[in-house]
Amino acid sequence: MITRAPQRTTLRTDDGTWIEAVYEPCTAGAGAPARGAVAGTVIVVAHGFTGSADRPAVRRAARAFAQRAAVITFSFRGHGRSGGVSTVGDREVRDVAAVVAWARALGHERVVTVGFSMGGSVVLRHAALYTERRRAAGPEPVGENTAYTGRTGAHSTAHSDAVVAVSAPARWYYRGTAPMRRLHWVVTRPAGRFVGRYGLGTRIGREEWDPVPLSPVAAVPLIAPAPLLIVHGDRDPYFPLDHPRMLAEAAGDGAELWLERGMGHAENAADESLLTRIADWTAAVTDDGQPTDDERGGAMAAGTIRYWAAAKAAAGTAEEPYAATTLAEALEAVRERHPGELTRVLRRCSFLIDGDPVGTRGHETVRLAEGGTVEVLPPFAGG
Repeated sequence: MITRAPQRTTLRTDDGTWIEAVYEPCTAGAGAPARGAVAGTVIVVAHGFTGSADRPAVRRAARAFAQRAAVITFSFRGHGRSGGVSTVGDREVRDVAAVVAWARALGHERVVTVGFSMGGSVVLRHAALYTERRRAAGPEPVGENTAYTGRTGAHSTAHSDAVVAVSAPARWYYRGTAPMRRLHWVVTRPAGRFVGRYGLGTRIGREEWDPVPLSPVAAVPLIAPAPLLIVHGDRDPYFPLDHPRMLAEAAGDGAELWLERGMGHAENAADESLLTRIADWTAAVTDDGQPTDDERGGAMAAGTIRYWAAAKAAAGTAEEPYAATTLAEALEAVRERHPGELTRVLRRCSFLIDGDPVGTRGHETVRLAEGGTVEVLPPFAGG
């Protein structure tokens, strides 16, 4: 069963670093999936450098994503309340692996990772290193195998099912823009690390990368068959458009590329419209039409069916209770109680679930909430 309650916890990565993480259930329809929502899916949000789980831009993204799926936010090592020091994208793949493994332990069968800037590079490398095909075959020589060392064995459940990289770099050590030159000063100089710790709230490690981790552009060809979305703003002051284009070219047919007009950099520049479109994309690519274990075995919910117009006349009542898990089950019970005219009327009706139109979704995929309302409407009134 999927966890229904919000949680804040601390996770231990396989190299012993403690990571803060926050779980939030899907908010659509008071617990029932909204239009485009996919039960069983969780979106893991990986913030950019100097971010954290509690930063306003991360919270805004979480609220938007929660309309389509459950959401986990977390703070990378060296950020927020997490332990350790930042390695600026190297060992952070272990942080993502720990969070994804936790998401599956909570009952979620489908996990989408969405990373911004540094977080984008991390989720790309994570997806390349932790894949379903390697669960059985073991690690392959992809330039590094950090995903398969350590004590927890989290790699067996730590793969992602789809990946979104927003404002991610394609290659390391890029200094072609003024913001990136300033960032390199913060990371590589003692005075810069002092500013990072006390001015930006980020504890940065002093060690250089050894070995240099797999670059994002080398990672993306290894992600398929998992769906990949690359999002980048045409006004990004950190990474120009050759970065997303390099990533998309390297991924080939395995990726979609969205170049956003007027957008700046990462989560701070992602507006509500873009976040919603990303959430819709995750719903589309993870909805395989099959019920999850939670959907198959979920307890029945009790609520109210309200009839309008011709449906009300055919039913002989304005409303009645339901006890069902899905809309399909509720309507089947209605047909058994009211054979004849109402059965014919239902073929022409549309439906609202807690105010949200069902539209063209299969009724067997639409879960009902405890205390919810199903409204049976004339075709022109609903979705």
